[in-house]
Amino acid sequence: MKRALWTATFLGAAFAATLVHGQDTWVQIEAQPSLTEAEGRARAYAGAFTNVQGYRLKSGWYAIVLGPFTPEEAARQLALLTSERLIPGDSFVATEGELGRRFWPAGLDAAAPAETTAAPEAPSTEPPATEPAAAPTPVLPEETVEEARRSESALSADERMDLQRAMQWFGVYQGAIDGSFGKGTRAAMASWQAEIGAPETGILTTAQRGDLTGRWTAERATMGIERVSEKEAGIDIDLPLGLVKFDGYQPPFAAYGEKDGSGYQVLLISRRGDQKDLVALYERLQAMEIMPMEGARSIGRASFTIDGEGNGKTAHAEAALEGGFIKGFALIAPTDDSARRARVLEAMKASFKPAGSVALDENLGEPSSTTAADLTSGLDIRRPAIARTGAFIDGEGTVLTTSEVLAGCTRVTLDGRTDATVAFEDPTLGFAILKPSAPLAPRAFAALAPTAPRLDSDVALAGYSYEDKLSAPVVSTGTFSEGQGLNGEAELDRLTLTTLAGDAGGAVLNGSGAMIGMLLPKTDEAGRALPKDVSFTLKGAAIGKALEAQGLTFTTSDRTGTLAAEDLAKLARDMTVLVSCWK
Repeated sequence: MKRALWTATFLGAAFAATLVHGQDTWVQIEAQPSLTEAEGRARAYAGAFTNVQGYRLKSGWYAIVLGPFTPEEAARQLALLTSERLIPGDSFVATEGELGRRFWPAGLDAAAPAETTAAPEAPSTEPPATEPAAAPTPVLPEETVEEARRSESALSADERMDLQRAMQWFGVYQGAIDGSFGKGTRAAMASWQAEIGAPETGILTTAQRGDLTGRWTAERATMGIERVSEKEAGIDIDLPLGLVKFDGYQPPFAAYGEKDGSGYQVLLISRRGDQKDLVALYERLQAMEIMPMEGARSIGRASFTIDGEGNGKTAHAEAALEGGFIKGFALIAPTDDSARRARVLEAMKASFKPAGSVALDENLGEPSSTTAADLTSGLDIRRPAIARTGAFIDGEGTVLTTSEVLAGCTRVTLDGRTDATVAFEDPTLGFAILKPSAPLAPRAFAALAPTAPRLDSDVALAGYSYEDKLSAPVVSTGTFSEGQGLNGEAELDRLTLTTLAGDAGGAVLNGSGAMIGMLLPKTDEAGRALPKDVSFTLKGAAIGKALEAQGLTFTTSDRTGTLAAEDLAKLARDMTVLVSCWK
């Protein structure tokens, strides 16, 4: 029903367009190498559309077009019909100068496209031309190679660069936009000629150049790609303003949200800073809701790139540090729109240029027409489903933590940025061992105390009490109260220590800095609420025994004496890591 409605809408617009005098813009939907094939395809399209026409191209191929329209209406109909998949996705807007003699419906010898009026066209007295039995004789190119080279030499620098940009847009050129026609440009021209079925000379004729740049211009027009000079951010860039609209500023971002449900979003990145700020921005972008979690990431001394894909979105972000300024951009697009997304991204990359010695002012806010909630949508930091504490237990970054943090996770991270996998879990005892995706180098790691602590001796714990809300662990102190649980559980120790939910999984240390056990999550018996300062640890000896059964080892501490309070706190923090569960 919807398809029929769009077809009816199109036919009405098409009829109205043909009543306007002097229209010379068309939607080219197909091209065929032979007249027989082209007539067959034109006949098929004529069953759905009333304004199908066919013209011979200067390349010798046969084009099937809809129209004529005004340029604006042609662009609108192209977007409409391709979005509804009523015509091929690679259809484009063509002008009268790109078309030769008409073969459909009046026959091959009919006149070239002419002005249309309200009066009907007089029927031709000539019988329709028919294709001979033999293959049609190839049409000679409009220019010889030498003629094409001479006409090419008259191009301006801008025209030469536009040809390179057009070939880059269509994916046949990957070199610099410099107007120099070297081996790379010549190879790209030959590739383009192969795509349009022309001899692969590596030198485009005048008609081929016009066809190439015409298609490029038409496609950019349907996406609304325009040069944007963002003065507040100090960035010049080509943006798809048919797909995105300016939403406002949230430094260090100038935000462009999706337009008319396109699914596209753009962030322009601009701030003053140094290498430390570059790293912080890199980590912030990865943690934002707008950026998919999966994908390649890379950071160097003065630049970074982030590519992500997930939840129906594909994202690319890049930024560079130069002269005390960090500038770049991010593009977020629907995963199922890969061809258009690739062309938009290439246009943005090729055109991006830091401008002036300015960066977004940290005090800039959203414009009055934009609500803060709309502006920050997707720019907020992504939060894990649950976060707990872990302790490094070796020099490569292996982590001991509570089983509680693993329930239902699709991804587990250490300190919010390093992926980790479960190497071993003992749900009965309530602990797990995690391995980082790449070796880490912790400043310290936990080692088991060789003996049980004395009653009422001091203990310390570093934990992420408030889960991921703080960037560093909180150190809590208390005393060792009993070497068993309240019901006599031999694998537990009881502490007088006030803790919060996020502390679970942390290493509890004695006065020398050796680990006596892992803090367990708080659990109250049915109908009984324990005092806030009652906590339990899983004994280090029970953990070590379970690991030995799996062929894993846990270092035993040789520390003696008692550390100063500040030294014990530092040691506890250095061996502690945030463990996050993502769903």
